[in-house]
Amino acid sequence: MESNHKPPISSPYFLNEARMIVDKAAAAGITLRILGAVAVSMHSPEFAALHQSLERIKGATDFTDLDVMGYSKDRAKIEPFFKSIGITPEPRARRSPAIWAYRQMYMERNGNFHIDVFFEKLEMSHTVDFTHRLEVDHPTISLADILLEKMQIHHINEKDIKDTIVLVRAHSLGSSDKDVVNEDYIAKVLCDDWGFYHTVTNNLQKTKLLLDGYAIPQSDKDNVSSKIDRLVNRIESEPKSMRFKMRARVGEKKKWYNEVDETFR
Repeated sequence: MESNHKPPISSPYFLNEARMIVDKAAAAGITLRILGAVAVSMHSPEFAALHQSLERIKGATDFTDLDVMGYSKDRAKIEPFFKSIGITPEPRARRSPAIWAYRQMYMERNGNFHIDVFFEKLEMSHTVDFTHRLEVDHPTISLADILLEKMQIHHINEKDIKDTIVLVRAHSLGSSDKDVVNEDYIAKVLCDDWGFYHTVTNNLQKTKLLLDGYAIPQSDKDNVSSKIDRLVNRIESEPKSMRFKMRARVGEKKKWYNEVDETFR
C-alpha cells in the first residue's frame, strides 16, 4: 500500500494518471479499479478541505503510490498492457514468482510512483473479496468496498481513520451502491465472519471516538458520528450465520485477524 519514502507528486497529475490507466485498461479489455486514499479523494472532491483539515492530505502533494484491483482472468494481460503505455514491472518483484503470482508491481513511466495490482481479493488483516464487485463503480471500487478496505485493518493507523471520516462525511448510507455507502452489503459481508465483524465494528467505534480530537467543524463530527451509529446498528441487526455465532463464542481467546507482512518496495 502507500509508502512514505518516495517524494510525493502533484495531486492533479497523479489523479489524471490513475484515471488514464483505468480507462486505457478498459479499452484493452481489462478491468481495473482504484483502491485506497486515492479512491476516497476521487469520490469526495467537495470535501478536499476536510481532508486537508485532518492533515491527511496537504493539497499539492498528496499521494505517492497507486493501488488497483483487477480480476485474475486478466492476469496475463496486465504486464503487456502496462508496457504498452510505458509502465514497467518493478524489477525485484518481477524476479519473484511467489510475489508476482498474487500481486504485480510496476513503476510509473517517469519513475514518480509505484503501481500495485491485486487480483480479486485484498488479503490483509481480513480478506475483502472483489469477485463480481469491480463493475459496481468506476474508476474506483465501490464506496462500501472502500470502507471495508479501510476498516478491516486490525492495527489501524490514523491515516485510514481520517480517510474513513471523509468518506462517511461525504456520502449517505443506503441500500445501493449508487454514490452511497451500501450498508446492506456491508452487513451481509460481516454477518458470516465474526473476526471481520469484530475488527470493523471496533474500528468504526475507534473512528467515532477520535473525532473529538480533530480540529474540524462540530457539524462534520456530528454527521460522521450519527452515520457510524446507524451503520453499526445496521450491522448488528443483520441475522448472523451459525459459523459467526460459533466463532463469537470463542471471541478474543483465539486470534481473529491475520498478521500482515509488508512486501518490499
